[in-house]
Amino acid sequence: FPPGMANRTTVTTFILVGFTGCHGCQPSIFTSFLFLYIFTVLENLVIVALVLQDSRLHKPMYIFLVNLSILDICYVSITLPNMLVNTLTGNHEIAFTACAVQLYVFNVLSIGECYLLAVMAYDRYVAICRPLRYTIIMQDRCVLWLLVCSWSFSFFVPIIPTWLLTHLDFCGPNHIEHYFCDTSPLVSLSCDENMVKELSVFVGFIPFSLIILSYVYIARSILRIRTTKGRQKAFYTCSSHLTVVCLLYLTIFCLYMRPTTSFTLDSDKLISLLYTTLTPMLNPIIYSLKNKDVKSALKRLMTQNKTLLV
Repeated sequence: FPPGMANRTTVTTFILVGFTGCHGCQPSIFTSFLFLYIFTVLENLVIVALVLQDSRLHKPMYIFLVNLSILDICYVSITLPNMLVNTLTGNHEIAFTACAVQLYVFNVLSIGECYLLAVMAYDRYVAICRPLRYTIIMQDRCVLWLLVCSWSFSFFVPIIPTWLLTHLDFCGPNHIEHYFCDTSPLVSLSCDENMVKELSVFVGFIPFSLIILSYVYIARSILRIRTTKGRQKAFYTCSSHLTVVCLLYLTIFCLYMRPTTSFTLDSDKLISLLYTTLTPMLNPIIYSLKNKDVKSALKRLMTQNKTLLV
């Protein structure tokens, strides 16, 4: 063996510890997360249905919103169902291959959301900074191209970080202090010095930079508006998107950018819980509560269903 390799063992399965620390809380945990999962999926499906069935919402912003809702449905579906099964059965084992697949899919969805929010920031930039040319710039071909690029990046970018992580040496223990296979808890089990976590942060920094750049131009355009009413209207146009961006990146920064001395696996687990469950749940609420078009479409849908029932 090379130096330091003699005592290393090959890990074939991991144990997802999850929230097993509270032994008497398992029924409450299962019920709470089951409700959270069902509610998140249903509300995102409502957004998708509203946009698809209402021709007034066939605009770039709402097409991007549909993609965000689909992504959020997948987001919670890759983590919560497995955690619910583990809680119900008491079997927390996961095969190394299954863990790698879950990690890759989760990274695809995480990066996909970051790039999709960057695309939505560009849409808000065009709407506020180039309002007279909005319909010319944001044609169907441009919208399709932006979505294809966003999804393509999300599928190909995580390949290298995931490949590097799955080729680390794990010398035991095999207990992952998390409820799904994520980068940080897996890196903490490795015997190697590596740059996987730093590479993941760098990958997420690219769409964040594009969002910041878009909002710099948006802020400059808003400040040039002379009337207070005009500035308020322009800010309201991008307020929902800005709220979602702040919610997502605040949790990501707390997770990946905090000092190493303040890092604990328990806090890592709680912060991950925020951006893997609460963010997908809150996104439709933020867009529906702050958007007149979505609220009007929901009212029309409810009126139509009431008429059919009568």
